[in-house]
Amino acid sequence: MSVAVFNRRWATLILESLTRHQVKHVCIAPGSRSTALTLAAAAHPHLICHTHFDERGLGHLALGLAKASGTPVAVIVTSGTAVANLYPALIEASLTGEKLVLLTADRPPELIDCGANQAIRQPGMFASYPVQALDLPRPTPEISARWLVSAIDNAMAQQTHGAVHINCPFAEPLYGEDTGEYTEWLEQLGDWWQGHQPWLSFAPVQNSPAQPDWLSWRQKRGVIIAGRICAHESELLVQWADKLGWPLISDVQAATGNPLPYADLWLASPQAKSVLERAQLVVQFGGGLTGKRLLQWQAACQPEEYWLIDALPGRLDPAQHRGRRIQTPVPAFLLQHPAQHQPDWAPELDECAARAGHAIELHLASTFGEAAAAWQLPSLLPEHGQLFLGNSLIVRLADAFAQLPAGYPIFANRGASGIDGLLSTAAGVQRATCKPTLVLLGDISALYDLNALALMRQCSAPTVIIVVNNNGGQIFSLLPTPEAERQQFYCMPQNVDFQHAAAMFGLDYASPTSMTELHDAVTQCWQHGGVKLVELKVNETDGAECLRSLVSEASQS
Repeated sequence: MSVAVFNRRWATLILESLTRHQVKHVCIAPGSRSTALTLAAAAHPHLICHTHFDERGLGHLALGLAKASGTPVAVIVTSGTAVANLYPALIEASLTGEKLVLLTADRPPELIDCGANQAIRQPGMFASYPVQALDLPRPTPEISARWLVSAIDNAMAQQTHGAVHINCPFAEPLYGEDTGEYTEWLEQLGDWWQGHQPWLSFAPVQNSPAQPDWLSWRQKRGVIIAGRICAHESELLVQWADKLGWPLISDVQAATGNPLPYADLWLASPQAKSVLERAQLVVQFGGGLTGKRLLQWQAACQPEEYWLIDALPGRLDPAQHRGRRIQTPVPAFLLQHPAQHQPDWAPELDECAARAGHAIELHLASTFGEAAAAWQLPSLLPEHGQLFLGNSLIVRLADAFAQLPAGYPIFANRGASGIDGLLSTAAGVQRATCKPTLVLLGDISALYDLNALALMRQCSAPTVIIVVNNNGGQIFSLLPTPEAERQQFYCMPQNVDFQHAAAMFGLDYASPTSMTELHDAVTQCWQHGGVKLVELKVNETDGAECLRSLVSEASQS
């Protein structure tokens, strides 16, 4: 019984230590070996606990919470394959920077590799993806509380981005009444318990200095690319670019308002390519670009220098340009490198964007489908809300056709760009902000994370989930996949009806057959509240064909 009590003391100190590093949310899956951690989290007055029965979805729920809150989020799971199910969310966080703290309960060492139930080799199982891994010993009062709290502080101090993995073995017994033993072990920390600071604090790394030759570079012809940056950063960047007179090309993840919209179309234009060849400097803010034509131009451009600004580490430039990789937050860079008023040196790009917009309107004004829904996406958004975009074809259609409003929060999982856990991540984003939320994703993505609809039942503000059902992975219709094998091995049509999924989880449901009906279904949810699953049953290949046709038309202009 005393083992169970000390396990609880050990876990209590772990959770208290994490609160000193801004952890407010804890996502918990059911399990026995993790009992000490679960009970400690549940008893903590300053922690908000979230639960889910699926560890893969739980990891993505934490990812969404961290994405929208900007603070570290803890995850508690039991031992065995429960831990392995956190891998996809961990990988995504390592690429996009959200801070996760994975508390994985484990069997003690004597139960590993001997046939014990639910026992696998957990230390190091995530390879190099965590920014820091801490393999704790089995809890024992012979190890001081000071060691444990400083070990947690040291691990968390390394978390500039991504995940920290803390593996926590616990010996049995796991259950028992709290007899009051071992309180003196916690009291070793003295008045630390009455404060809010870590036991061991580390000085932060200073931001990158200003580029000494910026005054010269800002006189030249520059092009700005906005990649994966947040809404506040996007607004600051628009002002900076406008003052410089430099064209700003925006990814769908950047809330710039797209001063040059529909770039995925007009970048195919020979006129646009000719104008952009005159650029002397390209400055990219944030990685993870989406549009194919933007990626192609980014890879082919040859300015005098290419600068990439992002607070995350790493090169983040698959084209390996010659230039500068500046690791600093976007606002800090803009403050250090003030703009100077200059005339717009590439007004022809406005003409290219206007032609693309006119072509889109001619193609889509009287149609219903996923391309039309992407084009009219701005009119579907809730006021003072947020947007979560899925992956594959739908994010590319939104990138090509939608001119989203400036400063409007946009979330996506565009690190590894997987379709797993998208609904779970969106649920985490909604819980972190409590804002009205529009989720837009494809049918295969929804099927992949279908049990996350259980998380959606607990949304605190009106939420609409639009599932574009084009019967399969139609992103492969854009790729030169072998036609004979395309349906069976790539698109994999499932012939499903999401009305049954909505009913199973108690969600409202609509299946509009026109853009008017779609607007009505979405507007009703914004006005009356609740959670609604809206299924768009569309022709299988129309969306991909529309994008291909418009790109071809733009390439002739």
